[in-house]
Formats: sequence, structure tokens, C-alpha cells
Amino acid sequence: MSLIRAEGLSHSYPGGVPALDRLDLAIERGRRLAILGSNGAGKTTLLLHLNGTLKPTGGRILIDEAAVRYDRAGLAAWRRRVGLVLQDADDQLFAPSVAEDVSFGPMNLDLPDAEVGTRVAEALAALDIADLAERPTHMLSFGQKKRVAIAGAVAMRPEVLLLDEPTAGLDGRSAKRLLATLADLERGGTTLVFTTHDVDMAFRFADDAALFDRGRVIGCGEAKAILADAGLMDRAGLDAAGG
Repeated sequence: MSLIRAEGLSHSYPGGVPALDRLDLAIERGRRLAILGSNGAGKTTLLLHLNGTLKPTGGRILIDEAAVRYDRAGLAAWRRRVGLVLQDADDQLFAPSVAEDVSFGPMNLDLPDAEVGTRVAEALAALDIADLAERPTHMLSFGQKKRVAIAGAVAMRPEVLLLDEPTAGLDGRSAKRLLATLADLERGGTTLVFTTHDVDMAFRFADDAALFDRGRVIGCGEAKAILADAGLMDRAGLDAAGG
């Protein structure tokens, strides 16, 4: 049984611009899924559907085989299970300090103050940024902002963490450090789903890969097989791993 499943998912932006076209995709519990495709293939749009930020114009999303609900209670329950980290961390950071920003989600769950504090401390430690707790968010480096945004999602203790281009803009050492942190989260029970243009990174890091083209999945399976398939990768507008 898939943890999350998209069935016939379609979405068009204002003006009739198509983004998803009857897309089918299954996300398996405990697997690292990389989503790849050229710009405009629908990768980010899918992530925005997988946590309820966008509502499809057709099709549906199921979690544990139950269709999701878009009312207030349904969305709140959904987002406790599925966290989203955007590509640009500045779109998610807004509190004066790192600790305040990371605490925002847990506080909105109406948890006791002690539980909020525990979650914030654990999330900061998991992302190796405990020393930044009191740092103003506007004084962080690009890489630090990414880690704080991820910590804010981790503090919600989601079953699934969606990440849009998590290593984009990071130098090689910072990217390697972030991937090691994500691997630790996965070993702790978090299912990872991420978009990327970095084929070689996905080949090394992901368990599974899905290739997108014009809002549809054109290939999905074990990452090493999918990403080394030159013909399939060419259809997605990408070079095969190692090519």
C-alpha cells in the first residue's frame, strides 16, 4: 500500500496554462523519491498538491488509500503528516529569530510550551544549527536559511518531507552536509520526496526516481535504472547519469 498516491492529477494555472496532465504517481513509505524533469515539467506544482497548497482541477490524492479532504480540519491533519520546504527559504522564514521561526508550526498545533521547546531543540539539533537559535533570520547565509526552513518542517514531525530543489545554490560541501542530514531524517522514519535538476546527485542519493515531461510521469522506478536510461532521460530533456 502506497503512503501517498496521485491519481489522474490535473492542474491548470490562471489563463489555462496546463501544469499537470492526468498525472499518476505513488510514493512508497521509507523510500527516497527524486522527481526530475526540465523546467515547466510540473515538478514543483506536484509538491504543492501533495501537501494541499494547491487543489487539483481533476483527479485526486490519497494518503494511506483514503482521499484527502480540503476543509480546514482536513488540511490541518494533512499538513501534520506531510511537510513542505520551498526552494527559496526566504519564502518560508518570517520570524525575528531562528528559534521563533522553527517554533511557529508546533505552536499552531496548540501543544504545551514544554513540547514546543522539545520539538524546536530536536529540530535544531537534527539540522546542526542549535548554535543559531537566537540568530536573526535576516543575518543567515543562504545555506543556513535552507537548514532553518527544513528545521521548521522537521519540528512538525511529518511522516513525509517534500523538498523543492534542496541542494540548489549550495556549494559542494554544503550540499553533501545537507544530504547527510536528510539521510539521518530518513533513517529516523521520514519519507523523503524531492525535486532536483542534479541527475548525478539523484543517482547517488535516491532510492526511486520519477521523470516528468509536460505534466505527466514518463518513467518511474529504481533510481539507478531510470536515471541511466539514455532514451528515457532524453525524453525528459535530461542527460543520463554519468553521461
